[in-house]
Amino acid sequence: MATNLAEKAREAFVDDNFELAVDLYNQSIKLCPENADLFAERAQANIKLSNFTEAVGDANKAIELDRSIVKAYLRKGIACLKLEEYHTAKAALEVGASLAQSDSRFTKLIIECDQRIAEESMVLNKHSTPNGQASTAHVSVESLADSKEGSSLLNQIDMTSKPKYRHEFYQKPDEVVVTIFAKGIPAKNVAVEFGEQILSVTIEIPGEDAYHFQTRLFGKIIPDKCRYQVLSTKVEIRLSKAEAIHWASLEYSEEVTVLQRINVSSGSHKPVYPSSKPRSRDWDKLEAQVKKEEKEEKLDGDAALNKLFRDIYKDADEDTRRAMAKSFVESNGTVLSTDWKDVGKKKVESSPPSGMDLKKWES
Repeated sequence: MATNLAEKAREAFVDDNFELAVDLYNQSIKLCPENADLFAERAQANIKLSNFTEAVGDANKAIELDRSIVKAYLRKGIACLKLEEYHTAKAALEVGASLAQSDSRFTKLIIECDQRIAEESMVLNKHSTPNGQASTAHVSVESLADSKEGSSLLNQIDMTSKPKYRHEFYQKPDEVVVTIFAKGIPAKNVAVEFGEQILSVTIEIPGEDAYHFQTRLFGKIIPDKCRYQVLSTKVEIRLSKAEAIHWASLEYSEEVTVLQRINVSSGSHKPVYPSSKPRSRDWDKLEAQVKKEEKEEKLDGDAALNKLFRDIYKDADEDTRRAMAKSFVESNGTVLSTDWKDVGKKKVESSPPSGMDLKKWES
């Protein structure tokens, strides 16, 4: 059945009926979710429809299933080029080129990536003032649509279906914090991928439809500095901004925007978040609320004990920290004292819990 659907999808692609091809590949993938070729082929159809973000997701999934699938690296490179993620595109293309050394398409696209990266660097330098402030630039939607590359930037993800989990975000001068409110999700069931301007989150629960949140972000990020944490009530994702600019929204927008750097004062004043729209939310208040939730989050077992120790150590003075470290190490983890006057004068002996014996490790 899946083979027949895939064959019909290929026929639809040849006939330039790309929407039908994507639909047929969707059906095939439901029947064979571990088939890397199906994801790679759907990526190609999505590229033809200018669904570049979805194409990157398909290519990533194909590579996850089969790291030797050359066409997935090629299609990821093409889609990332269209999304202006030149460094990510180049990385994917270089891997593909190493697997298919006789394919000249990779060489040509890598050269294009290098050219785009150089042009981007020149533009950033041109629009930077001597004091490090970025000059204000108005971007016309019409002018983008007039160019071949620009028109691809106007493509957006169809978000018509109601998401399974609610998400919110707030931002600081150097990072954006995204919170997905999903309770009781094991960390092994959560996968998060970062691109230069793409965030992809997948939560898979056995017996349920997988949750996918994949979007083109408002601004570029530094993937290597991004991180995430799975907590008992949520998934917290921290995106490191490539530039200290205010994000008017989490997702990329077609609307005309004015990009400005966030001015961080060296005094006691809080950072100013300039925007072309009225400020609708108090982000400082939201950040405080999130921190409060983290503080009040109920932990069990070793996690709760470790958090208690960290909180005590964090707020302690130097003598208290020295006492904690000395007593813990010398007692083999059985004593934790905060009294330096007591433990500083002597070696702290081990004191195992009642009913337990201390045994030395023999190599």
